[in-house]
Amino acid sequence: MYTRITKSGPRRYLQLVEGYRDANGKVKQRVVASLGRLDQLEAADLEPLIKGLQRAVGRPESLPEAPQFETARAFGDVWTLHQLWQELGLDGALKRALRSSRRQFDAEALIRAMVFNRLAEPSSKRGTLEWLRESTSMPGLDASTVHHEQLLRAMDALEDHKEAVERAVAGQLRPLLDQDLSVIFYDLTTVRIHGTHAMEDDIRQHGLSKDTAGIGRQFALGVVQTAEGLPIAHEVFEGNVAETRTLAPMIERLLERFALARVVVVADRGLLSFDNIDTLEALGVEQGLTVDYILAVPARRYGDFTEVMESLHTQLETAVTEPSQDVVTETTWQGRRLVVAHNAERAAEQSAQRRQTIEELDALGAQLAERLDNQDAGQPGRGRRSTDRSAYQRFHKAVLERRMSAIIKADLGSPQFSYTIDEPAWAAAERLDGKLLLVTSLTDMGAEAVVERYRSLADIERGFRVLKSEIEIAPVYHRLPERIRAHAMICFLALVLYRVLRGRLKAAGSACSPEKLLRSLRQIQRHTVRVGSRAYEGLTRPNQEQLDLFEAAGVEVPKAPR
Repeated sequence: MYTRITKSGPRRYLQLVEGYRDANGKVKQRVVASLGRLDQLEAADLEPLIKGLQRAVGRPESLPEAPQFETARAFGDVWTLHQLWQELGLDGALKRALRSSRRQFDAEALIRAMVFNRLAEPSSKRGTLEWLRESTSMPGLDASTVHHEQLLRAMDALEDHKEAVERAVAGQLRPLLDQDLSVIFYDLTTVRIHGTHAMEDDIRQHGLSKDTAGIGRQFALGVVQTAEGLPIAHEVFEGNVAETRTLAPMIERLLERFALARVVVVADRGLLSFDNIDTLEALGVEQGLTVDYILAVPARRYGDFTEVMESLHTQLETAVTEPSQDVVTETTWQGRRLVVAHNAERAAEQSAQRRQTIEELDALGAQLAERLDNQDAGQPGRGRRSTDRSAYQRFHKAVLERRMSAIIKADLGSPQFSYTIDEPAWAAAERLDGKLLLVTSLTDMGAEAVVERYRSLADIERGFRVLKSEIEIAPVYHRLPERIRAHAMICFLALVLYRVLRGRLKAAGSACSPEKLLRSLRQIQRHTVRVGSRAYEGLTRPNQEQLDLFEAAGVEVPKAPR
């Protein structure tokens, strides 16, 4: 039964019509009642009829003057993250690891909220609370009951059960790993932190920052990722720790959590040391498995390979290939396999840049010497009188800043300002231009494959940098070491979700990044309209682009609540 407006000439009538089927099953309509002409009907004429119908269906008879619309809340992004969280089994794993009969709140839900916040709208814990209460509709969490102290207590619970949580997370990630050959990438970064008051066992130490190349108060974070870019383990270190001392503890923890038949560690230039190599080889013997490595030689240690590169220089330089392509060869260095990749195009750029730097420093030296000669001839220039010692200091500082002390050498023992350019050292440096030196224990992988495997570290490092860009792990305002470690764990879990989402998008052939996906799906909002004492909820209808993103991410499209 429904209402219908019909026309008869210039007049319009409001009718109550009923639909029915005749004996032959054909749909027909019949007029139950004619309510009158529209131009003659007043609201007061229809009010009794409306109230009667409302009473018949159990609805309130009176309506407010207008519906009350509550603030719309973002939903599509956290819905997507929630589906991934459940698919990975992180909800159940954390609930089991954090089980407690004394806690009056759901620690897993609060940790989940803090993880999602790092990906959706990174902010402090108070900012997270505001985000939950005012702008987001978090599935499975009543934000009105959450307060700041509970977020901190949830972080404490995370650190108190750190070992159980890490084992639980490892258990959920284990099915995603290649059990036969696991190539892992390890990298270390520094994280800026605020606070000046020192504490006992404080991990906030002053060290060389990787962001600013200056000294800052910080802690160090090491992360292990698979060849597919999936983070599987992390560790927090003091801010002044030496990079080479972090690799062995990280690998030991990894082997404790994952039953791997073989591990190939790929690490960047700062982690090459004889101690690391010996430790990795010893770990393999101790654990009864194969622990191999691909470690890049840092530029500061290229001098140790001068003799080796002299023997390979002609072979690499004369190889016939495109300038932009690598020439790969291998040899041995101190009993270990050394793989060398040479790129002629890159070598030309580095040689030209070095030559320009040397010419600029040589011009500076000539200028300083000319000023001293003019003074001796009674023709002082403007400004303070220069001395041989001040010329030494200025020139030597410029050489150190340009990192040319191995080639340009000031004679500090001479009574007069002088310097020399070491031509053999210059030639030796040019022989190393455009070359990538990799020390590896692998014997069943070709030299080109070793180089390619190391090159893929660049993509892993891009994902690693997500911690400081999209996830915004720094700066950290926590003071207690336990809270700092809990903050690192929250950001690590956010990185896991980010990389899983990125992997799904890549597999689906989508050019969309995880941050763009979340930004687009954030526009799907949850709406609440109150009419009288009743509340009606709904969701923004997804457009085609958003539907495609849900499909690419392998996530169900959210449905409006009934």
